[in-house]
Amino acid sequence: MTDDRIVRLDATAQAELVAKGEVTPEELVAGAIARAERLNPELNAIVSPLYEEAAATASRELPDGPFKGVPFLFKDLGAGLAGQPMQMGNRVLKEMDMRMPMDTNLGIRFRDAGLVPLGRTATPEFGILPTTEPVCNDGPTRNPWDTGRSTGGSSGGSAAAVAAGIVPIAHASDGGGSIRIPASACGLVGLKASRARISLAPLMGDSMSGLTTELVVAHSVRDVATMLDWVHGPQPGDPYGCPPPLRPYSDEVTAGCEPLKIALLTESLTGDPLEPAVVDAARETAKKLEDLGHEVTEFEIPAAGDPEVLYQTFITRWAAGMSQTADTLGIIIGRPLTPDDVEPLTWALIEKGRQEGGAAYLAAIQQHQLIGRMIAGIQIDGQFDLLMTPTLGTLPPKLGHYDQNGPDPMDAMLKARQVATFTGIFNATGQPAISLPIEMSDGLPVGIQFVAPMWREDVLIQLAGDLERAHPWIDRRAPGVLDT
Repeated sequence: MTDDRIVRLDATAQAELVAKGEVTPEELVAGAIARAERLNPELNAIVSPLYEEAAATASRELPDGPFKGVPFLFKDLGAGLAGQPMQMGNRVLKEMDMRMPMDTNLGIRFRDAGLVPLGRTATPEFGILPTTEPVCNDGPTRNPWDTGRSTGGSSGGSAAAVAAGIVPIAHASDGGGSIRIPASACGLVGLKASRARISLAPLMGDSMSGLTTELVVAHSVRDVATMLDWVHGPQPGDPYGCPPPLRPYSDEVTAGCEPLKIALLTESLTGDPLEPAVVDAARETAKKLEDLGHEVTEFEIPAAGDPEVLYQTFITRWAAGMSQTADTLGIIIGRPLTPDDVEPLTWALIEKGRQEGGAAYLAAIQQHQLIGRMIAGIQIDGQFDLLMTPTLGTLPPKLGHYDQNGPDPMDAMLKARQVATFTGIFNATGQPAISLPIEMSDGLPVGIQFVAPMWREDVLIQLAGDLERAHPWIDRRAPGVLDT
């Protein structure tokens, strides 16, 4: 089995080769390690290599899950296995060689799926920015499509590694677009599941009152659907959960989608300008959808107040989360966190969270719940089945775009607002949303986002499967990936 053939396959196909005895887990892992050693010095996607452990794991009997023998990477934020490095893009944690204190529920499920972890991938400090350029790393993480551009964030290391062909699937998490943004920037499939679909146990019940969820980035819809089947469901003690699906999500990939009424949003939800290229791409996808029998109408969500209010309330929730993180890290390191321990933007958010207090936090949640009910009403009354947007408000920015070293570090968040104008709102509402790598512009991938009513990942996967069959993207890879 040649390496050239392996990198053309998604995770499901690689696992099928293992099941048939055409390739061994040791061979898959050895190939992934060789690719990582060749490509990572330039991409800087993997910050904590665990290659010896991976080779040893691959040589032992693996769990008989759906991805048995497939090499995998954990994002260095969120899920993990006991003893793995846990730096979260932070200098202090890196210097003290912080380790995961226990297996997380999602880490266990990834392991029991038969995946073989190769290490942990880069993330911006505490996952704040939609780019992966933490100060503590030896340079930024680079986009395989154009190494001068951002991979997106905060799952940028995972997306770069998958897009470069190092592994076919990798862990990702999303608190404001951090699965969908790098999926779009790197030409991958990224699903943010409904709030509470995937348990964050045992380290937390929810994150910032449900903003954050975790799953993967991958090349194919079937990989994402199969992984969702494997990992979804509540754990004892979770504060709330989701209704279970009526049938496996993997069945939805080939089920076919009934004609849908889809609302295309081409106006920024935060009042920021959009690059024409991403709007043009969304309209091209609208034509593809109409060819498949769907009805697409350009639409503007009725205002739920000033767009600035949406931004500020989102920042209030993030700032509260960062101030809580600071308190937790103070306990870990045995002293209060100081400005020297974190990046300027992180400290600005910590201070903001401490100044605003609990009343502002609860008011922000109330505002977001109002927006969620408003959007739910548009869909429940039959006006539209799905919402559709460009995933990003711009093409992937150049590295250095989010400079936080000026007089006001929060200026970086204003730039992030433009890029993430269509993603963060659906963390606030809790709805499932998927970014699909349908379009290209100037040699760069352009993701298109689809948003379903709460708990309706099934419809997203049905439509994604139809689009993938009608307009395949599996062989559309970053330059040089299929020439190895």
